[in-house]
Formats: sequence, structure tokens, C-alpha cells
Amino acid sequence: MNSGGAAPVAIRRLPHGRDLALPAYATPGSAGLDLSAAIEQDILLAPGERRLVATGFALALPAGFEAQVRPRSGLALEHGLTVLNAPGTIDCDYRGEVAVLLVNLGDKPVRLSRGQRIAQLVLARVERARLELSDELPGTARGGAGFGSSGR
Repeated sequence: MNSGGAAPVAIRRLPHGRDLALPAYATPGSAGLDLSAAIEQDILLAPGERRLVATGFALALPAGFEAQVRPRSGLALEHGLTVLNAPGTIDCDYRGEVAVLLVNLGDKPVRLSRGQRIAQLVLARVERARLELSDELPGTARGGAGFGSSGR
């Protein structure tokens, strides 16, 4: 980390993203960088349809970090558009193009245009686990109670 507290991240603009703004924080308090669609022509995403949308850049994340691709709340609220595998994970050793897997969960088609903000990217530290095989796990009050059990 540098003295400003921000992790330096190398970014490479790809040819089809040449005229687009790089991912950026919209406000000083934003947790995520806005990602834009690097598409050559508009896409009409039908209800229930999913599409992998290019962003026009690649990253070199520092070791010990991941980038999470998350939905934009306005698109989700207004159009039912979300990131299908939210959050999508970009590992620190991936060097390919960042792309966003969008799905239209709304009831109307959604038009995507070049340069439109389609998702956000949140950097996060990653803690790696060392698994230890055990014949028995320590007990807890919850035990093996699963889905929905903690809300009853």
C-alpha cells in the first residue's frame, strides 16, 4: 500500500476500449469503480437473457487482492438488470479482459449502449485458508441448521 492508503493497480486499455473512460469512483465515498460497456453497437437484452459484456480493459491486481464485479443498484431497481454471478470474482493472477455477465431479470428489454455504466468493481483483500481434515468439528449453538434457520 502506498502512503495514500490506496493499493496501486496496473490497468491496460484494450483497443476496443480506446475512447472510453477508465473505471473510476463516482464520489469520494464510493466503494466501487464504475465499469462501462465497451461494445461497438447497442445490445438489446431481452427479459431472461444473459450476456457477457466487454469493458475494454485488463488489470494486474496485487497479490492478496481480488476484484469483485457487482451490480449497479439503479440498473437493478429501474430495469431488473443485475450481474448474474454477483459478485463475480477477478483473481490476482488473471490478466484477461474484465467482462461483466449481465442478466435481465425485468419484464422489458433493456438497451445497453457504448460507454454506459453497467456494473461496479470493488477491490478486496483475500485471506487464504489452510484446510485441515478433521473427523469431527467443534460444536456451536446453531449446529447444522441451514437455510433460513438463523432468522426464525
